Amino acid sequence: MDDILAALTKPMTEEEKSPKQQEAERPSRIVFKGNLKEVNQFFYKRGWTDGLPIIPPTEEAVAQMLTGSDLKADHVVAKIIPRLGKATVEKIAINAVMAGALPTYMPVLIAAVEAAYGPKSRKGPWQLGSTLSPAPFWIINGPLRNDLHVNFSSGILNPGDIANAAIGRAMGLIVKNIGGIRKGIEDMAVIGNPMKYTTVIAENEEESPWEPLHVEGGFRKEDGTVTMASGNAFRIVTTNGTDDKGILSAVVQSIIGESNAGFYLILPPQYARTLADMGWTKKKVEDFFVTVMPGRPESDSGPNSFRTRGVQIIVAGGPGPCWMGLLKAFGGKGVTQKVELPANWDKLVARYRDIVPNYARY
Repeated sequence: MDDILAALTKPMTEEEKSPKQQEAERPSRIVFKGNLKEVNQFFYKRGWTDGLPIIPPTEEAVAQMLTGSDLKADHVVAKIIPRLGKATVEKIAINAVMAGALPTYMPVLIAAVEAAYGPKSRKGPWQLGSTLSPAPFWIINGPLRNDLHVNFSSGILNPGDIANAAIGRAMGLIVKNIGGIRKGIEDMAVIGNPMKYTTVIAENEEESPWEPLHVEGGFRKEDGTVTMASGNAFRIVTTNGTDDKGILSAVVQSIIGESNAGFYLILPPQYARTLADMGWTKKKVEDFFVTVMPGRPESDSGPNSFRTRGVQIIVAGGPGPCWMGLLKAFGGKGVTQKVELPANWDKLVARYRDIVPNYARY
């Protein structure tokens, strides 16, 4: 104890007052050299992947990815918790390459990082690896959807669309590798959530009778936006009929008992048109759900929890009978961020426009 007291009370030496700065050794930009199999094993053993094979982020591939942004490579978009890792444009590009993304996705990924961690972000629990394991749910709006071929029709949550798959996967890798999320350490999910691989959709604005999500939020129709919500669970809802009563009653039955949560209702265009033709607006539909689902008692939850979270309608999906999608949102409504496009956008889109599946017809 005497030694501790002496060390804390004796005057500082001149060297202690002005310590010499040791020049940090700059790490090599090349962390590994090998073939595709060897690179994947190297990355996987270091916990840098999501368990699926990755595209090696070579200097050439990262440089090509950076053509999707006018920002400098070392520009810090945000700091990602819990490690407060600096999400520079280059680090976003590295993870985008690993996920199999195209350079045209870079503006969306940058906006998505801003939505998740920028000034408007709530920095929700999915980033922290909650034991509940909510997952990010991304919604893309505006003409941008067509430039990127983001699926908003048949099978929107099915595998098979590179934009839907790679954008969500890239964001998962960005959160993991820049933020420092490790399974069983920071990520303490009890069960986990397969939605964390990728949950990306776009609105079918062309066939919707109502204003799209981003216009409701104050953006212009021609703006490209990405909205991030924190999803917990997804289910298919079977309608009770083809009129407004049959559609709405089925949704009510699916959310009974879960009034402390918010929801995103993925409503196929044919059902949206049915409701609109019968005089329903988006607001009327959302107010209806608030009316039939009054939330917890005031003494239990304070403000009406359902009224503050509610149901958000997304018009999307393909033709077909009976089915709607319902995603349970964790933490209320999402954050919408405008996507800023680079000056070379038209040329960039033209370069990758033909990367679409062409199925053989029988």
